[in-house]
Amino acid sequence: MNPHAQLEEYIAHLMQAGKGILAADESTQSMNARLEAVSVGGTDLSRQTYRDLLLTAPGIEEYMSGVIMFDETIKGNTLSGVPFADSLISRGVMSGIKVDKGLIDVVEFPDEKVTEGLDGLSDRMDEYEGMGARFAKWRAAFAISETTPSDAMIRMNSAILARYASICQMNGIVPMIEPEVLMHGSHSISQSEEVTTRVLQILFTTLREYRVDLRNVILKTSMVIAGDSNVEQTTPQGVADATLRTLHLSVPHEVPAIVYLSGGQSPVRATENLQEIQSRGGQPWKMTFSYSRALEEPVLAIWQGKEENKSKAQAALLHRLKMNSLAQLNQYAKEAEAEWKG
Repeated sequence: MNPHAQLEEYIAHLMQAGKGILAADESTQSMNARLEAVSVGGTDLSRQTYRDLLLTAPGIEEYMSGVIMFDETIKGNTLSGVPFADSLISRGVMSGIKVDKGLIDVVEFPDEKVTEGLDGLSDRMDEYEGMGARFAKWRAAFAISETTPSDAMIRMNSAILARYASICQMNGIVPMIEPEVLMHGSHSISQSEEVTTRVLQILFTTLREYRVDLRNVILKTSMVIAGDSNVEQTTPQGVADATLRTLHLSVPHEVPAIVYLSGGQSPVRATENLQEIQSRGGQPWKMTFSYSRALEEPVLAIWQGKEENKSKAQAALLHRLKMNSLAQLNQYAKEAEAEWKG
């Protein structure tokens, strides 16, 4: 098959109507922190048990087209001994892999970070493709303050994202490009809109310069939203207005797909904002959700490491997936939350 056609086929699978992507790609350190927050020790077995709870939950394939995994996860097995990737594939859920190695400080640019992980990436991609990965993710992060982000650091991260995307496409894997504008802070929604627009415009200029095939990438972006410590929190209408203005000013129409990260929003708020965005009618891009905490937070709170809570925790995951599926279809209403009695 033509390699471009293969990537288009993968993207079409991921962007099925009424489905989204679970970002279960927490690093070992981040996963341990989440487990410890609900009084579960961060051990190899507890991480495997929690990931098994998520990825083998009954019915998730109805609302989920793909899962982004961490290295430990894609190389791991369910509690019954089946490789996680094989278990997902058997249910029609595509495997993805986070391939960046995290954020590091840049001494010359205080309070700004760059993402590392390009060394040996092509060989790692080949290994992950053999394990069943069909798409990958690389995250850059930009904090908003009076001095950040600088254009220089946006350009540096954009160049790295472009190189990553090229390596993905060369290895027959769809690159998911994530330039997250962080919601932590007191900034207004107008500041968030200005920064997100600048980040995306520099990013796509750089991707073109590096000759990345924009027809075969997925943009994973933050919604445009006020900082989490800003007392004037934005309505879903305001979030949708600012987000769509930003995307129309920044994202070329040949990009086929945009997925939204939740970025610290509460589970219900992330769903409400997605619903409002989708209610605005047809856009040049297919759009859906790719949430982590907004899907997993209720699951962890219920599970707490106890086997007797597993079924109820899985039901909570299925409920949040269904709510976001409805939002992706522009069919969500707050009243639908009442069907969950947890």
